[in-house]
Amino acid sequence: MSLFMRYAALVRTDRIDLADALMTEFAERTGITAPGPGRRYLWTDAFAVCNFLGLAETTGDPRHTEQALRLIERVHTVLGRHRGDDGRSGWLSGLATTESERHPTRGGLRIGKPLPERSLHEPLDERIEWDRDGQYFHYLTKWMHALDQAARATGEVRFTRWARELAVAAHGAFVHAVPGSPSKRMHWKMSIDLSRPQIASMGQHDPLDGLITCTALDATATALGRSDAGPRLERIAADFASMVTLDRLATTDPLGLGGLLSDASRVAQLVREGSRPGCDGLLEALLVGAAVGLRSYARRPDLRAPAAGRLAFRELGLAIGLAAVEHLDDAGLGSVDARAARAGIASYFPLRTAIESFWLVEEHRRDDTWRAHQDINDVMLATALAPDGFLVRRTSPAWRP
Repeated sequence: MSLFMRYAALVRTDRIDLADALMTEFAERTGITAPGPGRRYLWTDAFAVCNFLGLAETTGDPRHTEQALRLIERVHTVLGRHRGDDGRSGWLSGLATTESERHPTRGGLRIGKPLPERSLHEPLDERIEWDRDGQYFHYLTKWMHALDQAARATGEVRFTRWARELAVAAHGAFVHAVPGSPSKRMHWKMSIDLSRPQIASMGQHDPLDGLITCTALDATATALGRSDAGPRLERIAADFASMVTLDRLATTDPLGLGGLLSDASRVAQLVREGSRPGCDGLLEALLVGAAVGLRSYARRPDLRAPAAGRLAFRELGLAIGLAAVEHLDDAGLGSVDARAARAGIASYFPLRTAIESFWLVEEHRRDDTWRAHQDINDVMLATALAPDGFLVRRTSPAWRP
């Protein structure tokens, strides 16, 4: 019987074993444990770093920490440099090699898409833009989070410094003033060198990602207590906060819903640490927005469709978010509305099992829709099965002197 067919009787150990198997195969398949750059994609690799760190803590196997650190190095040396088919070479920051190796995120990080970015005078073709390289802000914040988790797991200051330098670079490129207004906005996609927008519109949750991530990075730097932990991010976080509209967070996209739920967990953990994102009512707004979106999403036929009509990684993002909210303590939610929203979300907890169990069926993972996105699907399934590496901020990290 396939290892994945045992899901109906899963206990915690089984879930860890399944996640371990998925991540081991991912490491071998994408070149983490082999010479050469391998196959790098920023979103997938960010989740993978968190998974390896979580598995290291759960299993006590130092091999997983080594995989996480090796992957961080591979991402920086591949996605922190220009593409081989670009005509340009070297680090995106333009710094000399030695300096770039010390500051690998100062020029941002490429997405890792298969096609070259759209040139300056080339018209936008929405059909293929999804496959073109560039930089996404929401991918950069995922990598900042992965580096933050690495800092908290290892106590090494370089990880928080790299994350904070990436935050400064991303803010400087993606945030822009609105002509004739004191307001600021964000571009959704930038060119590889961060010199021009590739898609000028603003992502619904990009300012939210920036606010929560910068608050988390500052909290880690404070805990670390090192003067070389990189620039403070309060001013940048305030810019992001000014663009967050609390009553417009709801979405029916499962990946976006999962993000709201995961963000609610992150905010609750930050508040317990004594760090409050500079946006009053944020935790309540995240829960209320997610509850509204879940009610609408649950009425759609998506989760009753066959594998060929579904995108696993988007659904698994929702499963991860539901796992995050399962452990929220009502006593820390503050308002009655927040507790009511959390209670409403709880009625959808069975969706987590439904999503995971569907994609653990081997026949469903043989479908072309799974195979077309196998790396991201495998990694996010592993995150759903063993989410602590991605979701949990260590409250008492063993900082090295």
